[in-house]
This record gives sequence, structure tokens and C-alpha cells, in this order.
Amino acid sequence: MSMEVLAVFLSLGLLMFMAYRGYSVILFAPVFALLAAVLSGLELLPAYTEVFMVKATNYVKLYFPIFLLGAVFGKVMEVSGAARSIARGLTGALGAKHAILAVVLTCAVLTYGGVSLFVVAFAVYPFAAVLFREADIPKRLIPAAIALGSFTFTMDALPGSPQIQNVIPTTYFHTDTMAAPLIGLIGGTFIFFVGIWWLYRRKHSLALRGEGYGEHTLNEPESLQREALPNFWVSLVPLVLVLALNFAFTRWIPGWYTAEELKPYGIANVNQVLGVWALIPALVAGILFAVGIWAVYGRKMSEATGGRNKGGRLADALTAGVAGSLLAVMNTASEVGFGNVIATLPGFKTVADVLLNMKTSPLVSEAISINVLSGITGSASGGMSIALETMGEKYLAWATTAGIDPELLHRIASMSAGGLDTLPHNGAVITLLAICGLTHKQSYPDIFAITVIKTLAVPLLIMLAMWTGIV
Repeated sequence: MSMEVLAVFLSLGLLMFMAYRGYSVILFAPVFALLAAVLSGLELLPAYTEVFMVKATNYVKLYFPIFLLGAVFGKVMEVSGAARSIARGLTGALGAKHAILAVVLTCAVLTYGGVSLFVVAFAVYPFAAVLFREADIPKRLIPAAIALGSFTFTMDALPGSPQIQNVIPTTYFHTDTMAAPLIGLIGGTFIFFVGIWWLYRRKHSLALRGEGYGEHTLNEPESLQREALPNFWVSLVPLVLVLALNFAFTRWIPGWYTAEELKPYGIANVNQVLGVWALIPALVAGILFAVGIWAVYGRKMSEATGGRNKGGRLADALTAGVAGSLLAVMNTASEVGFGNVIATLPGFKTVADVLLNMKTSPLVSEAISINVLSGITGSASGGMSIALETMGEKYLAWATTAGIDPELLHRIASMSAGGLDTLPHNGAVITLLAICGLTHKQSYPDIFAITVIKTLAVPLLIMLAMWTGIV
């Protein structure tokens, strides 16, 4: 292995190690990117200011509105009680007998409606713990159930998902969030049913060994029976608004602007920005309705509990949402800057040539590249952004030559990003385990099983698409 290639893998390995140890990638991504640059003979300061910073800030320009509005939407749904109302309604309807299914479906509804993955975990965990305790299901299965509902099929497989992992490919392939709907539905259905099968299999296996909920003291929720919350059906409206308006604006916006009107802004085709532009007003509408729920039900929640449950302050929720979005977008932007420095190195060009010259389909090359980079960085959006920023145009040209619809490139890219990203150093996994009061040793094996199921879905879909020609 040449020194140039070694520099690439050394820097990636060090970044993964530091992320696993809990250190901030905002600090260490540029450090290890510049280490790789120096080892490869590049100039230090130009690599930092003209590559790392330029690419990181460009990523912020493109996607910060989605991070900001998504985080604010999630916090307002949380502070208004709407997220907990949906969680209570779905888990209560299915009951303790179907606790696993109830948790997965609750997470799926919230995630597909645009609520942040982290907010979903906070909102659903208290209800999941109560249900699992009533049904005497091992608590260590809760993180895997939340992961299946939040980090898999609703995040990037189902068409129209407003999550960032389904938005990023629109910039590179000139598609929209509804890309390849049939393939997405097939993939999402596969992941859902196989994931449910695994969790119920594990439940029965552990029951035969005599393992129940277990004795736990860390982060155990108090009784939630008396908590006053907004009406279930009213709470669903903001989620439906986001999905419906995202779909509608995707169809409406292309008719709003002519090519001449967009030319001064450097936009050659509205499809370059359609995915982001359609989601912005949809999320704004969802936020406004959720604020309305907070305004109407906040006082009722307080009165029903004698002033103990005020529903939270709106100002605090907005501030927390903004702060959360800044951290999330800067983490990802740093990983994107890191990836683009790596992409300028001779060693990366050697690796990229191997992937691009594979005697196979561009879909296979794309899936492998994105999965590996997402796994190394511990971030679905970060790994996908790195891969598409450096090789997106080549994949699109390759697919066009091979007669492959760009929508299929979009869907495979999204689903590949959500595969190996949930390795142990993934920030969402670490946060999820902390919320549940569990450790990697207790719960990660089942999260990894869900990760494997999600990863296996992509090659199956590629084969299906190639054999049948469906998109």
C-alpha cells in the first residue's frame, strides 16, 4: 500500500477512533484532514482555507435551513406535547401485548412526519419503557425498536421523507424527495417486516431463557398516566401538513420561476434546489400549526394538572432547536470538509478509481462508497455528502450512459447512507443508549442486527431494479 493511500485510511481511522471516544468532530475533522494532506505532500494552509472551509461552508449554505427548521419543528412538537400525545395514542391503541410494534410504528409516524430523530427518541422512550415493563419484555430491546422505527425505512427509504438523508441527493441528481417511489416502498416494507421479525424473535428467545424487563434504575420514567396532553388527532396535523405540502410544493415550485429569473442567482435548473425549496415552506407550515397547538393546549395542560404541566416555554423550545441545529449542521459540515480534503489527495483518487472502474453497475459502486464512508464517519448525511460531493457527477454520467434513471441513483444513495452509519461510534446511537439508560454491551448487538438488515436491503433492491427495470 502506497504512502498516499495509507494517509487516507490513517486519517479516516483516527477520526473514527476519536468520534468513538466522544471527541468533537468539529475540532478533529480538520486536524486529521490536514494530517492526511501533509503526509500526501499538499500545502497545509491552502488545504485548510481553500478546500476544507470552502466545502464546509457551502454545505451549510445548502442545508442549514433544513437542519434549522427540522430541529425547531421537533422541539415545538415536543414542548407542545404533540409528540408525546402521538406516542401515547399509538402505544395505548396497540397495548402492551404488541409493545414492540407500537414503539416501532410510533417512531415511524414521527420520523416520517419530519420530527428530528433525537426528538423522537426523547418523546417515545418514556412510553416504550412503561409498555415493555408491563409486558415484561427485556428493556435492552427498546433501543433497537426505536432505531428500527427512526433510523431506517422512514428516514431514507419511503418516498417523500423530509429527513435530510432523503434531501441531500436531490442536489446532485436533480431529483425530488419522491424519487423512485416504488423501489423505496419495496425497500421500506422489506426493512420493516424483517426488522419486526428479528425483534419478536429476540423477544421470544429471551423469554425462553427467563429474561424479563429486568431491574433498572437509570432513566426509568415515572408514571405517565395523568399527564395532560393535546388531542391525538390534532397532534397528527403538523406531520401531515409537512408531508402533504412537501409533495405539493415539489409540483408547484417549478412553475413559479423561469430560467431567466433564476439565471442571476447562478441556478441553471430549478431541480438543483427543488428538494430544499419544497421542504422549507412545508416545515414552516408544520411549525406554525405546532405553535398553535402549544398556544391552545398549553393552558389546558397546565389547568388539568394544577399548574404542574405548563407544556414548556416556547422561547426555550425555539432556542434549544436553534442550538441543536447549529451543532448538527457544524458536525456534518466538518465531516464534509474533511471528506473533500481527502478527495483532493492522490491516495483517494486511487481508491475512487477502483470504485469507479468496478466492472459492475454505478448503483453498486455508489452503494459501496456511501456505505463505507457513512460507516467510517458515523454519519449517514456526512458519509453521503462526502461521496456525492466527490463522485456524484461521475455517478450521474455513468448512470446516464448505462440508461439508469437518476431517481434510482437517489434512492440507492439515501438508503446506502442509512446502512453502516449506525456503527458503535454513531452519535445517534450513543445518544439513544444514554436516553434509555443502557450501555453498548446491553443493547448494541440488536441495534447492529437492525443495521445489517438495513444494509442488506440495498443490494436486494439493486438486483430487483436491474432485473425488472422498475423505478
